[in-house]
Amino acid sequence: MAVLAQDGGLAFYGEPDEAREWFRADRIEDIYLRLAEAEEHEWAGRFGAAPAPAPGPAIGAFRQWVLLTRRSLDLLTRNRLTLAVLLGSPLMVLAMFAVLFRPGAFSPESPSPAATVMILFWIAFGGFFFGLTYGLLQICNELPVLRRERLTGLRITPYVLAKATVLLPLLAVVDALMLGVLRALDRLPAMGWGTYGELFVTLLLCSLAALALGLLVSAAVTDPAQATMALPMLCFPQVLFVGAILPVPVMAAPGRWLSCAMSNRWAFEGLGHSLGVERLWATGRSPLGPPLLDSYGDTFSRAPVVDWAMLGGFTALFLVGACLVLTRRT
Repeated sequence: MAVLAQDGGLAFYGEPDEAREWFRADRIEDIYLRLAEAEEHEWAGRFGAAPAPAPGPAIGAFRQWVLLTRRSLDLLTRNRLTLAVLLGSPLMVLAMFAVLFRPGAFSPESPSPAATVMILFWIAFGGFFFGLTYGLLQICNELPVLRRERLTGLRITPYVLAKATVLLPLLAVVDALMLGVLRALDRLPAMGWGTYGELFVTLLLCSLAALALGLLVSAAVTDPAQATMALPMLCFPQVLFVGAILPVPVMAAPGRWLSCAMSNRWAFEGLGHSLGVERLWATGRSPLGPPLLDSYGDTFSRAPVVDWAMLGGFTALFLVGACLVLTRRT
């Protein structure tokens, strides 16, 4: 143990039993009384000539990432209540989706354009919401510990990547479950494995970008209450400017530019392209199909890889931002 005098000088370094003998104290707590009663520099002067402990070998970034990932996983699995909330909230959302939407909205014989838009949007928003909420409380709770560990050589990048590494598989399970349940309930159309593979990649990248955003905000706030208050502020723009409630082509110019900064927009449009909503609206018997298709313009015309690149860019940007914020704060 290390004991510092009131002026910050080293008063003792060694084993606890040796510390009690050095300060002639019966208990560890009495050491601080001895320091308070002593003259300034008294104890620091007595121990000043002692050699400082030799620093241990530095741990590389990869090994730090492995150790931090293991620690984060242990913390997550040991807290059963937190794990139950993380797994239970998607099940509640899926139950609400099942009650909200009717089956057969994507049927070519009688498509429901308005319903298909809302189904696509809420799937994308579900992936965004889960990723954001999973990340919001990850760092702000650990800032005091992180500051102390930084003094011993902890690197910020392995720390942030460890958080994402632990939570990403959980998000993958949640996203796959969402698509599987909605397909089983006929809220999504019957299509091949290739199509559903595209849907899964789009949704997972959407969740990952939101997770990175959550980690950035968690690194910037000072306590969990602030992170909770930031949740609606982060969600509302992702609802209004994605292009589901109001198509992007008919937005005002500032709204169109702002929509480009919404990660959820690219997930929504990628899902729509993979499910072929343009073909569905154009060939269906619904009289709302062509007018609705015209209002969306070329919204769903891009290949999914373009949307994946945008979502990957958001993820990298937010993760780098989280690392920079934590480096400055610690």
